[in-house]
Amino acid sequence: MAKKSEKTLVIVESPAKSKTIKKILGDNYQIEASYGHIRNLPTKDPKTDNLGFDVNNNFEPKFEIIPNKKDVVKKLNDLSKKFDNILIASDPDREGEAIAWHVRQILTVPDEKIKRIEFNEITPKAVKYSVEHPREINMDMVQAQQTRQILDKLVGYKLSPVLWKQMGNYNLSAGRVQSVALRMICEREDEIEAFIPQEYWSIHAELSKEGKIFEAELSKYKNKAIEKTIKNEEQARKIVEELKSSEFNVSKITNKTTKRKPTAPFITSTLQRAASSKLGFGVQKTMQVAQKLYEGIELESGAVGLITYMRTDSVRVSDDAMAMAKDFILNNYGEKYYPEKANIYVKGKQNVQDAHEAIRPSYPDKTPESIKQYLDNDQYRLYKLIWEKFMSSQMANAEIANKTIDISAGDYTLKAGTSKTIFDGFLKLYNDSEDEQEAEKEAKIPDLNEGDKVDCNKISPKQHFTQPPPRYNEASLVKALEEHGIGRPSTYATIITVIQTRKYVEKKDKALHPTILGRAVSKQLVEQFSDIMDYKFTAGMEEKLDKIAEKKAVWNKVLKEFYDPFMEEVQSVMKTAHKINIETNIKCPKCGKPMLVKNGKNGSQFLGCSGYPECKSIMSINVLTEQDAQDEQEQESEVSQEKCEKCGSEMIFKNGPYGKYLQCKNEECKHRKPYHKSTGVTCPKCGQGEIVFKKSKKGTVFFGCNRYPDCDYVSWYEPVKEKCPNCGSMLVKKITKNAKKLECTNKECAFTKEMEEEE
Repeated sequence: MAKKSEKTLVIVESPAKSKTIKKILGDNYQIEASYGHIRNLPTKDPKTDNLGFDVNNNFEPKFEIIPNKKDVVKKLNDLSKKFDNILIASDPDREGEAIAWHVRQILTVPDEKIKRIEFNEITPKAVKYSVEHPREINMDMVQAQQTRQILDKLVGYKLSPVLWKQMGNYNLSAGRVQSVALRMICEREDEIEAFIPQEYWSIHAELSKEGKIFEAELSKYKNKAIEKTIKNEEQARKIVEELKSSEFNVSKITNKTTKRKPTAPFITSTLQRAASSKLGFGVQKTMQVAQKLYEGIELESGAVGLITYMRTDSVRVSDDAMAMAKDFILNNYGEKYYPEKANIYVKGKQNVQDAHEAIRPSYPDKTPESIKQYLDNDQYRLYKLIWEKFMSSQMANAEIANKTIDISAGDYTLKAGTSKTIFDGFLKLYNDSEDEQEAEKEAKIPDLNEGDKVDCNKISPKQHFTQPPPRYNEASLVKALEEHGIGRPSTYATIITVIQTRKYVEKKDKALHPTILGRAVSKQLVEQFSDIMDYKFTAGMEEKLDKIAEKKAVWNKVLKEFYDPFMEEVQSVMKTAHKINIETNIKCPKCGKPMLVKNGKNGSQFLGCSGYPECKSIMSINVLTEQDAQDEQEQESEVSQEKCEKCGSEMIFKNGPYGKYLQCKNEECKHRKPYHKSTGVTCPKCGQGEIVFKKSKKGTVFFGCNRYPDCDYVSWYEPVKEKCPNCGSMLVKKITKNAKKLECTNKECAFTKEMEEEE
C-alpha cells in the first residue's frame, strides 16, 4: 500500500469497477478508467501496406490512439502528473496486459512512477495484496497479444478481398478463427443433409410379479448384444412370436453402488454451456451478465465484486476460497457433506494460465438468496448457477445404488434397471446430468430374486430410425471449439456473434443454421485456403501464441513462418479468382431456371434469375427460409408530401419486403427511394448523416445512418440529442417494463439516468 502522504492513481479498464475498488483502497487512491483499449493498429497506413505493421522490419507494429479515446488519453496524462504513484490495474489476461502496456506508452511520466497490478477477484484481500506486490508489465504476454492481433488482421485483410472479388459483395469478411467456426457449422449441415436414416426396432415387454408391473427391454440373443440389429418389422414380429411362447425367469440380479464425483467449478466455456442449457442464455449475454457480477454490484454495504474474473481456462481454486467453502459446508450441511480430503481439480491442457482461478463466488458465504434483492433476474440466476456449481465442487461424492435385472426368455435376454440416490452429497446443490428423474424408476420394479418367474402381460415392438447429428447450438459450438483447441475463453462470444452478424449463420430454435451465403463463403475458403481453414493448423497457431507468452517462442519469427507461405497462397488465388454465382434450389417463377443470390447496391441481398438478362425476375431473399416461395406483393399506400427528385411528380408510399419506400407516381419515371423518418440526431460514426428510423426484414424497428451504404452505423435504440455528461458520447433511450432511462452508447461508460416524461 502507498504511504499515507502519497497519492496514487489507479487506472482500470472499466469505470464500473471504480466504486468497488475505491471502497477498498480509500481516499489516497483515485480510480480512473481507460475504457478498454486506447490504441490500435491504424486503419490505413501506406508505408505499411495498409496493415499497420511493417512486414519488412520484423513486423514492427505502428500503433495510434483510437480517435474517440483522445480525450481519455489527455485526461489520464494530465492526472498522472499530479500523483506520486500510478498503478495500472487492467484485466488479468493477455488483452489486459496489452492495454496496460499501451497506457504506459501514452503516459509522459517517469518509468519509476508506474507499476502493473492484477487481481482475479475484486475483494479487499486480493486488491490490497496486488497493491502491495506491484510488478513490471509482462512483455511476453504483450507480444503474444500483438502477434494474435497482427495474425487476425493479416488473415482478415488478405482473405476478405478474395471473397469480394469472387462474390461481388463488399460486406463479406474472413477471419482466422471465425471462418473455422463457420466451417464447423457448415460441415455439420453437410453431415445432416447426407445422412440416410436407418430403420431399426426395439422390443419391450410389460412384465409383472404379484401384480406389480414393470418394463424390460430386449438386450441379447444367445448372449450377443442385439441393440439396433433388428432391421425391419418382419424380424421384429418373428422375435415377438418367439417371446410369446417363452417362459420369463429372473436369471441375474446385479447390485452395485457407485460414487459420483462432483465436477470442477466453471471455466469460461463450461459456464457458457451451462448458462445456455440451464438458463437459456446466449454466450454473449452470459459474458455481459458475468462482467457486471465481477466488476461490482451495489449491496447495502456498497459496491461488491461478487465473482472472480470470468475469462479463464483454469480450474484452480485458491486455498482461501477452499477454506471458506469448507466452513460454509460444515456449518450449513454437516460433516458428511464435506469430503475426507479437499477436492482439488487439475486441467490437463498445456495452455491453461494457472495463475488464474476458476470462476467462483468471491464471497462463498454470500448465498444467492441473501443478496437476491440487490440483483436483477438475470444476475441472480447466473450468480446462483456459479455459486451452486462452486460450492458443489467442494462437497462430498454422491452415492448411487444401481440395480440391473436380467430376465431370460428362451435364447433371449431382457434387461430392466433402476438407480436410486442413497446419499445426495454434492447433488444437494448442483446436478450436471440432463436426466434428473432416474430415481423414479425404483418404485416401478418389484422386489425380485434370481430364479423368480415373472408374468409377461404384453410385448411391444417399436420402430425407430437413426438420427443425424444435431446442429450446433451456441453451447455445443463452444464445446467443439474448445475440444479442437480453437480460440480462447475471451473469444468465443465474439466469434459466435460475428458469424451471425455477417449473416453467415442464423439461429432458429437455439440451433445454428448456416445460410446459403455462409455455406458459399465457407466452401470457397476451404477449397482455396486449406491450411488456414484446417482445425489442427488453427489450434497449432493458438499453441504458438501460448508459447510466446511463456517465453518459449519469438513473436516475429512465428509471424514470419506464417506470412511467407500464406501470402504466396493468397497471391496465387487472386491471380485465378473469378466471379462465382451462389445458386439456390429456388426455381424462377417465370422461366424455371435456378435463382441466384445477388447483391444490391446498398449491401442488401435478393434472388435474381440465372437467365438474366433474358429473364429479369427477382425475388426477396426471404424466400430461402420460407416454406412456400411466393412473390413479394407490394401494396400501394397514401400519397406522401415529397416530390420526385427527377420529374417533380408526387411520390407515393409503397410496402416492399424491406419496409416502406417512396416511388414516383409517374408511370414513365417510377423513381424510388427509401423512406426513413429522421430522429434529428447526427450520426456518431461519420458525423455527416442523420440517424433515421429503419425497419428490418422481419419488421423490427432499428436506427441507422441515412448515408448508408457510405456509413454503416446501426443501433436498436433510439438516440436523443443530449450528450453523455461523462464522456460526450451519444445517449439512447432504453425502455423496459420496469424502467425508462437514457444510457450512454460508450460500452465502457456506466452513465445512465431516468427519463423525464417529455423525453
